[in-house]
Amino acid sequence: MPAVTLGLLQHACGDSPAENLRRAVDLAGKAARRGARIICTQELFRSQYFCQAERHANFALAETIPGPSTRAFQAVARRHGVVIVASIFERRAAGLYHNTAVVIDADGRLLGRYRKMHIPDDPLYYEKFYFTPGDTGFRSFRTKHGRIGVLICWDQWYPEAARLTALQGADLILYPTAIGWHPREKRALGAAQHQAWETIQRSHAVANGCFVAAVNRIGHETPEGGDGLEFWGRSFVAGPDGRILARASGDREEIILTKLDLSSIDTTRTYWPFLRDRRIDAYGGLTERFLDQS
Repeated sequence: MPAVTLGLLQHACGDSPAENLRRAVDLAGKAARRGARIICTQELFRSQYFCQAERHANFALAETIPGPSTRAFQAVARRHGVVIVASIFERRAAGLYHNTAVVIDADGRLLGRYRKMHIPDDPLYYEKFYFTPGDTGFRSFRTKHGRIGVLICWDQWYPEAARLTALQGADLILYPTAIGWHPREKRALGAAQHQAWETIQRSHAVANGCFVAAVNRIGHETPEGGDGLEFWGRSFVAGPDGRILARASGDREEIILTKLDLSSIDTTRTYWPFLRDRRIDAYGGLTERFLDQS
């Protein structure tokens, strides 16, 4: 299997959706010119992270698929022959909205979409107000430059999601992300929170013997006033053995380029045959909310 270069787009987001889209498209073009064949945006890149409050006016930020963002990235994909994964606030129908990632193949075709399955509802992460849980299931996509799976942010805490995506043949699992600190918690909890975030995703790479990449935004956003959220960046790529292959800074705009040797997947899985040794006859309890003991 050939090697492929992955490009992650890490940047800050301002209050102009048009400017944010222009910036992301510009970065995608730069990544392609620097050799990236698969490119991924951060989560909800077209706006600041509006889920810090429950406001009906924010639904106006959503767009259809196809729509302005998909058309802009399709043009980049066709021009440069690259695969692009782009995060979209999707307006599916009146009153029905999703947190969605589209996969665009190297010829500009829209291969499909993944709708975020796990929707958080935490302080300043009020996503349940905006997003209907996904109904696409966990998917992988056969693109010109490799078989990729896409999950989104809160999905990254669930090993079941990564497993079901890998079992469909994904060599690379991408996580468009928007995660940061509550500024008042950063001193006491910041390091532990970041380490947990990185560790769980590295564990997905190890358990499934595939590449995993997370792309996060940067900047301190206060669209609702108050303390807001300080997004910690640090987008990264992990190999099938869990080692960090690339990691971005916490506060700078960056294009993270990483060469992925896809042939290492088979080597890793034969040395660590976790897929071979799974006891698929014994996991029925995973479909239960909790295994109560009577």
